[in-house]
Amino acid sequence: MNRLMKCALLAGVAWSTAATASMAQTAAPAADQPESVTNIDEIVVTARRRDEALKDVPVAVSAIGAERLEETGAIDITALQQQTPNATVQIARGSNSTLISFVRGVGQQDPLWGFEPGVGLYVDDVYIARPQGAVLDIFDIERIEVLRGPQGTLYGRNTVGGAIKYVTSRMDPTEAELTLKGAYGSYNQIDLLASGSVPVTDTLRIGAAIASYDRDGYGQNLNTGAEHYNKDILAGRLSVEYQPAENVFFRLAADRVEDDSNPRHGHREVAGTGADAGVPGSVYDTRAGVGDRNSVVNEGVSLTAQVDLNDVWTVKSITAYREGDTDTVIDFDNTPRPTLDVPAIYADHQFTQEFQALFQYDRIQGVIGLFYLDGTASGAFDTIAGNLGLAIGTAGFVETESVSLFTDVNIDLTERLHLSLGGRYTSDTKKGDVFRANYLGATRTPLLGGTARPTLGAARTDYTASKDFNDFSPKVALSYDFSDAVTGYASWSSGFKSGGYDMRGDAISTPQTVNGYDPETVDSFEIGLKGSLFDRRLSFSSAAFYNEYQDQQVTTQVPVVVNGVTTGIASFVDNVGSSTIYGAEFEGALTISDNLTANVAVGYLQAEFDEFNRFNLTTRVFENIANLVVLQNAPEFTGYFGLTWRGQLAGGDLAVTPSVSFRDDYSLFEFPNPILDQKAYSLVDLSAVWTDPSDRYTVGLYGRNLTDEEYRVGGYTFPGAAFNDSQIGYYGPPRTFTASLQVKF
Repeated sequence: MNRLMKCALLAGVAWSTAATASMAQTAAPAADQPESVTNIDEIVVTARRRDEALKDVPVAVSAIGAERLEETGAIDITALQQQTPNATVQIARGSNSTLISFVRGVGQQDPLWGFEPGVGLYVDDVYIARPQGAVLDIFDIERIEVLRGPQGTLYGRNTVGGAIKYVTSRMDPTEAELTLKGAYGSYNQIDLLASGSVPVTDTLRIGAAIASYDRDGYGQNLNTGAEHYNKDILAGRLSVEYQPAENVFFRLAADRVEDDSNPRHGHREVAGTGADAGVPGSVYDTRAGVGDRNSVVNEGVSLTAQVDLNDVWTVKSITAYREGDTDTVIDFDNTPRPTLDVPAIYADHQFTQEFQALFQYDRIQGVIGLFYLDGTASGAFDTIAGNLGLAIGTAGFVETESVSLFTDVNIDLTERLHLSLGGRYTSDTKKGDVFRANYLGATRTPLLGGTARPTLGAARTDYTASKDFNDFSPKVALSYDFSDAVTGYASWSSGFKSGGYDMRGDAISTPQTVNGYDPETVDSFEIGLKGSLFDRRLSFSSAAFYNEYQDQQVTTQVPVVVNGVTTGIASFVDNVGSSTIYGAEFEGALTISDNLTANVAVGYLQAEFDEFNRFNLTTRVFENIANLVVLQNAPEFTGYFGLTWRGQLAGGDLAVTPSVSFRDDYSLFEFPNPILDQKAYSLVDLSAVWTDPSDRYTVGLYGRNLTDEEYRVGGYTFPGAAFNDSQIGYYGPPRTFTASLQVKF
């Protein structure tokens, strides 16, 4: 089936084009199209920090609006993975609300404090530095934009892979609004949402939204009886908009997410030693013994101020503060015994300030800006290794101060030829404090509130150090309007991800850890064609790219073996070398008839390491093992195909959307693992959404993963007798059904 899916997705692209060619002579003019059809030149995005038609932006951008998200039954931000080519957007291992994202094979899987994501996440232009609590539920939203490729010029903070922009809805300036929504589904899913706004005066508006997401577990902890893969989330937002004059606008926004879902301990993929170390029958079951308590709180406040000085200049200020706390446990051996248990706490806070000056003359438009970040990420965790009779305690923090100057300018060389020039200079100062020590006894260490006791010998790591990182990331793009409806472009851009310190580093096993690791960079060459054809019945966006990835930061953990005996675990965060990544993407929407629309997205990716230098604990030298490794989360093909039929039912509008998404084989780690690596799979979904004639009531029915595919989205591997051969997989959701009702007042 998966081989057929590859052929079908490629054929779908060809069919979309060929079909429109055959009916071009009889196609209805644009003015006669159904109002529900959206063309690429009608989609407005802010990928370049200003409102522009998607067709005119020389960047590979996927823009998914609120209507499309509702029609396809998207619940949270991970739904982007199915509809966006060459993207991985998933819930991290062991968590319900920690985000991992990769675009075109570039990202960061490790959610430990001190590590920063390689795909930037923005909520209303506010940068989210940490992945905890970043699996954003979709409510009160206008659209989501996914910018693929390095975005160093405008979104320079660690956007070597790309950026995801979450854009919330603006309030109605004149009318009071209230929306209530409820949903019930499989596994006793109960979702409740209330959102609304009210104009207090002609210039002041207040809005709020609150959402509760509850669901029983897909599986069970067979040891404790607790739910496993359940959901218990409460989220809310509050907004105040003030517009004292037509050219002045202020927005104060606050949000908070509380996630009390049980920790995800995963599923043991191979049997270990002992009756309680077998493989559970359901991939959603576990036998973890470390506990079932998990708490994540993430909150923030932001103030946006915008003043239109005149017809040419606009100035904008975005001030934000965010903080988060996590108290969790993960059982990496999945047995009642403390063979490999990890209790952990994380805490972080960040202050960001961005100033923008936007200008628009007849033949030149652009933005000049300044960005400042002051943040601290800290935490502590224990690695309780029962078979070794000890616990490894780790604690520390990373302080980051970052200042960036950036600009992006578009010059209309002629009416059809446009030149875009951009650059960003970044200056980072990182201060790292790392402590790591062994404690006798397989119980919590004093760092996590365990029994007070001295370290077993000297501390493995105990240092404080600081480092500066500076970078200039340029971008050049040339675009040409082949017609009023079709634009082509070619670009070169550079991305930069800052260096730092390994919070797990063992200075005895790997003395170089105290020096930290250096930044990584990506140079990307891209050509693209986007627009609409055949009286705007076909709206499309395509791109081909070639990336050179340098000084890659790769995290691995391996057992420490002395005289044939395992004595601990060593961590590496190395700049391992370089890789070459190239591929192509196509997204399209085809109006087949007034009632039927097809959507397709196809991604093709080739990625391989040119150099991978890894420290050998035995020989004490770095070795190039590029022939033994692969890039993680880099499937060769990704694809999506959906049909949406729109018609009348009981006087209202009905939209029915069957769809299928496909992901090719991929590895969860740089080192291939036949036990954990995921084979190709397809997900089949079906939704039906009905809206009454007054647009007041909306009823939705959604079926997801209808073929009940079992597929891994994460894993951990600690093979060997010392860790009872712990190889753990984490799985995506099974088949589910949901019904929803929304009422607008």
